[in-house]
Amino acid sequence: MRASIQRSEVSGKVRAPSSKSYTHRALVCASIAEGKSRITSPLTSDDIEATLDVVRKLGVQVNLNPDGWVVLGGDLGEPRVELFCRESGATLRFMTAVCSLVRGRSKLTAGPSLQRRPIKPLVDALRELGVDCNCEGESPPVTVAGGLRGGQAEIRGDISSQFVSAILLVSSLAEEPVTLRLRTPLESKPYVMMTMDTQQRFGVKVEASKDLNVFRVKRQAYSPAEYEVEGDWSSAAFLLASGAIAGEVEILNLNPASLQADGRLLDLLKTMGARVRVAENVISVGRGELEALSTEVSDCPDLFPALSVLCSLAKGRSVISGVGRLRLKESDRVEAMTAGLRRAGITVASGADRVVIEGGRPKAAVVDPRGDHRIAMAFGLLGLACERIVVEDAECVEKSYPSFWSDLVSLGARVGLES
Repeated sequence: MRASIQRSEVSGKVRAPSSKSYTHRALVCASIAEGKSRITSPLTSDDIEATLDVVRKLGVQVNLNPDGWVVLGGDLGEPRVELFCRESGATLRFMTAVCSLVRGRSKLTAGPSLQRRPIKPLVDALRELGVDCNCEGESPPVTVAGGLRGGQAEIRGDISSQFVSAILLVSSLAEEPVTLRLRTPLESKPYVMMTMDTQQRFGVKVEASKDLNVFRVKRQAYSPAEYEVEGDWSSAAFLLASGAIAGEVEILNLNPASLQADGRLLDLLKTMGARVRVAENVISVGRGELEALSTEVSDCPDLFPALSVLCSLAKGRSVISGVGRLRLKESDRVEAMTAGLRRAGITVASGADRVVIEGGRPKAAVVDPRGDHRIAMAFGLLGLACERIVVEDAECVEKSYPSFWSDLVSLGARVGLES
């Protein structure tokens, strides 16, 4: 499917989708907890369906009711088939760790893009904790045969915070207490804090050093819980940015006090000159004279695509640093954004860990998002400010935000979709 976006004026209200990150974590914790949990306001998307499919194949019963999901967890069994994680990195990383709790052998496979992303650092750390697991080179597929003994392990903190979260999610069920040390400083710290927050809601406490470089987990059982998923700042970032670019929008269902890293966008929008107002359960963003900025995104890498578009429309030269790990996402997001912006006539230079963007006037272009949901949504934003942007493979937004295009239309955006 192709999406054609033309210069538009946007206004109105949209409810932010539920958090993908919190839905993954709540579903994993509920699957491990022995008994009945209820998850209300969960996200439904391709990535979440991947996790749903895997936990069900491990014997977890999940009933998808209109008023929420009922999860009967705690009795994990050996899967009879391979566990296909689609293109969901969180599913692969979290469920690799969860399979260490399963008696018998599990094999986790992945879609083409995820097959190119690293998993070996997690596999190596699980081995240190006594788990019998292997991968092919640096990447999936992964085989796991249980045996979570516990003890001490080390892992890098600058490749994927999901490696750290995966280990924390299962450590309380190891035979011995677990101490996890990071060999390099942790990037995307808020995501690990979200993991610990979700675990605490299900009765498991993780002890962490102030710098989040050492974690200690005593043996504890998960308890069933009632869990409501808050709105997703990562997806809402594109809606908020649309107001700064092309009018004024009000976004509902966002928690201003959220642990989610991408809530930082509000401060960045203010710095750039957009009009921002925070009220109870409503965030309003209006157009302003956008100014260039210099910022670092290692703790909030998912903001990079939307922020790149904002910088391309701002007056002056912007510098975005801390982008190195973005080359290991669903696509090489640095290269994908750089190539797309250049097609639209924007001057961009990229290095190993930073991108420099000269604000300008974008021209019409056809953009390939490389199958990456956040790249597709970002160039949807760019179309609001120029003659026309055509986004190929526009359906890839279903990975995290299936209603993105229709929500943009509801705000007044001129979006045409064709097969």
